Amino acid sequence: MRVLAIDTCLAACSVAVLDGERTAAWASEPMERGHQERLAPLAREVMARSGLAFTDLDRIAVTLGPGSFTGLRVGLAFAKGLGLALERPVIGLGCLEVLAAPFAAAPGRTLALLPGRGEAVCSQVFEGGTAHGAPVLGHVADLDALAPVARIVGTPDLAREALPGAVRAPAATPDAAVAGRLAAGRRPEPLVPLYMRPPDARLPGGRAPP
Repeated sequence: MRVLAIDTCLAACSVAVLDGERTAAWASEPMERGHQERLAPLAREVMARSGLAFTDLDRIAVTLGPGSFTGLRVGLAFAKGLGLALERPVIGLGCLEVLAAPFAAAPGRTLALLPGRGEAVCSQVFEGGTAHGAPVLGHVADLDALAPVARIVGTPDLAREALPGAVRAPAATPDAAVAGRLAAGRRPEPLVPLYMRPPDARLPGGRAPP
């Protein structure tokens, strides 16, 4: 299975190419803005380093959030356009799942945590690679109700006081190579983005885009 995986949901633009179990090429560039200008050239560069052509791909993987409105839409639009052009399926993955996936074989529950709107946090609990419910947008004070938790990944500093017994394992952005491995065994499903911040752009009259 040959997979091109893309992540632009948070503060990086990341692309990986998986050829079976092997990561054929990978690149990640930190950035708060500019994903739209950088993603296509970076994808071409990574594909060139992998030694594969776009037509060699079996599927495309893309993270669906939670993430910023603009960055998330850039990655999703690129993946959908490429999938349509190549007639390949596009597999969507949650950022929280990708952050937690490296600990799927570790004992205990993993809490994946990212900043939400204002003082809110977006969280999801995993155990053995399986999610315990959907991502939840809530308050840090509510995290203690998720105990017991063996580790916190993503942005664990958000839970400074909560769940004091959990190991902190920071990972600021999802690894596109991990997303690609997860996508290799998934069936295509509707691509539904999960935004954690409202868009900066506004329609006439101050309305947010749909």
